[in-house]
Amino acid sequence: MILKYFKKIDKILENYNYIIEDFTINKNELADDKGIMEGEIFFVDGTILMFLEVNNTNKKDKVKYKYHFMDKKKQLIFRYDNAKHHRDIKTFPCHIVTGVIENKEPNLEIVLEEIQKQINDY
Repeated sequence: MILKYFKKIDKILENYNYIIEDFTINKNELADDKGIMEGEIFFVDGTILMFLEVNNTNKKDKVKYKYHFMDKKKQLIFRYDNAKHHRDIKTFPCHIVTGVIENKEPNLEIVLEEIQKQINDY
């Protein structure tokens, strides 16, 4: 159920509130099992995560996703997405855009863990 998934995201954000300064998230339920979530998360060090998830909870993988993490000058630090290019990589369509690195599909919690490490190293 997509509403259950949205509540899980709310809990994840609560768990990272010590590095999150502010956020805006739009959640759109399309059906019981389908939804779109997009937003921006602003972190205490001035970095920003812009993201989009299109989900069908009956499927293992997201229909579409992108997690675009930028520094305070809005320069790309990393971007995960499943845009259907780079067909030559093993994890197609999932990849990290920075250098086109093969990668399995992440979720918001994995992305926030990576951001937390970068903020702690800052």
